[in-house]
Amino acid sequence: MKKTKLYTLLATVALSAFALTACSSSDTSTPTSQSSNSALSASEQKELTKITEAYRVFVEGQIDQLLTDTEKWAETLKSANLDEAKAQYPLIRMAYERSEPIAESFGELDIKIDYRLVDYVDENKSEEGWTGFHRIERILWEQNTTAGTESYAEQLIKDIKELRAKVSTVEVTGDMMATGAVDLLNEVATSKITGEEEVYSHTDLYDFRANIEGAEKIFQLFKPLLEKKDKALVKTLTADFKTVNELLDKYMTDSQHYKSYTDLTSADTKALSEAVTKLGEPLSQMGVVLE
Repeated sequence: MKKTKLYTLLATVALSAFALTACSSSDTSTPTSQSSNSALSASEQKELTKITEAYRVFVEGQIDQLLTDTEKWAETLKSANLDEAKAQYPLIRMAYERSEPIAESFGELDIKIDYRLVDYVDENKSEEGWTGFHRIERILWEQNTTAGTESYAEQLIKDIKELRAKVSTVEVTGDMMATGAVDLLNEVATSKITGEEEVYSHTDLYDFRANIEGAEKIFQLFKPLLEKKDKALVKTLTADFKTVNELLDKYMTDSQHYKSYTDLTSADTKALSEAVTKLGEPLSQMGVVLE
């Protein structure tokens, strides 16, 4: 399919600026802890602590779901049910995509679980040792078989179990959440909009939705504090999330599934990129809750 290079470039510039805005909303020289938000009142600080803990619980739940679904997927792969394995693949990955602000912070595990071949080769000079979801994706779609996936599925389960254990050790902060929400949009509007994430299965729209859901979850958790700081911003974000979600709804084939990304036209990808970029600017202003 044709790549919308101009819009990708514009989105990259715009959302990179938004990410910098989000990051600069607090003093980055201070320790990564809730106590760094000294401008907050005692009641606001208490509320923020509840918010960050709620986000940890959300991510832990997503990784629990990821593990459960991946274990079931491994059984499907072992049974050589190719069609079912392909159907399960994009739905399983959505939990990881929603959780990326924390999940990706463990770089070595992210490489094992979610690296694309091109990124792995860039860092390791060859594909030897490449594992994870996209390794299995290539076998399923390029070779059109489940043969050879079993060992990769077993390793993937081990890596997800390790990720789940480590998620509980992360100190979740408001800064991490605010920046993470913008990063999720940045992934959609820049790299993923080209279709580079799911190069074999073309199930990119599932990833888009999950990234948007992950960002929207952070917004919803911040919303009570944000209402007190900037009601107009809440109204804008609510409307912009609605616009993006309605665009994605157009490409659903049923209550769970989406069209192949190759079915979208250049006009479709342009509209998605512009809507996500438009959402990114007000989303980067959520740091006001930390001031």
